[in-house]
Amino acid sequence: MSTRPSLVVTGADLAPQALALLADYEVVYAGKTPSTESLVALCRRHDPVAMIVRYGSVGAEVMDAAPSLRVISKHGSGTDTIDKAAATARGIEVRAAVGANAAAVAEQALALLLACAKSVTILDARMHAGHWDKATHKSIELHGRTIGLVGLGAIGQRVARMCDAMGMRVIGHDPYASQLPASIRQVDLDTLWRESDAISLHCPLTSENRGFVNAKTLAACKPGVLLVNTARGGLIDEPALLEAVRSGQVAAAGLDSFAVEPMQVPHPFQGEPRIVLSPHIGGVTSDAYVNMGVGAARNVLQVLQPHAA
Repeated sequence: MSTRPSLVVTGADLAPQALALLADYEVVYAGKTPSTESLVALCRRHDPVAMIVRYGSVGAEVMDAAPSLRVISKHGSGTDTIDKAAATARGIEVRAAVGANAAAVAEQALALLLACAKSVTILDARMHAGHWDKATHKSIELHGRTIGLVGLGAIGQRVARMCDAMGMRVIGHDPYASQLPASIRQVDLDTLWRESDAISLHCPLTSENRGFVNAKTLAACKPGVLLVNTARGGLIDEPALLEAVRSGQVAAAGLDSFAVEPMQVPHPFQGEPRIVLSPHIGGVTSDAYVNMGVGAARNVLQVLQPHAA
């Protein structure tokens, strides 16, 4: 049995570059789909000093099973799967690898935006079925249109730069953002709903904004608005979005995250041609995998070995 302190990864692997940084620790993997019960059992067996969270959630029950736990480090930027109040009460630090996957997620957001505007998946399906819709199809030109970004952190600002380069007018809402470039106009949410031709979500999920894209806010948008979500599924009232897509109030939606993940099958979004789906892989690229792993490992070391890190 190893004499090194244990570190639990709520996943099946970690980038070699991250493992090299964690050579002083016995790294234990929880697997691809860890449940609360399996994490509790693993923590009781190994009593880790640190956790790197990739999949699943970490609540008070898991923390209580690991009395030596000092830091929970997210393999990415969103910490909504970690009970931060429970961690604070137990003196456990919660860290996130902020910005490590910013380029990857921003590119996925742009891909979904373009897929919606250009009917990429609909036309692809039609072409494979033997149709040629040149005479009847009209796509949406994004040049000159207004993109509304909710969240102006590392990801939101990358999306803003790309949209600005395409000739879009960029507005955004983020009460915590400061020193924004001149290309982004800060607005309140009411203005963002009212003025945007397309909306892209890049904010964390909190108790205050859960379901804030709902029937009321979608009705306040321009008819035919495009909606992209590469943040957290809980930001959107899914039945309300489905209704808005079917009515045409939302012309198309590109979604990379869902209220329940993995997405439950069957799901009402399945088979809707104007909803483009991807399985929360916006931050999953070979580069981001390394960046997030290294960022998470460094955050662990900053807590456990502050002088060495």
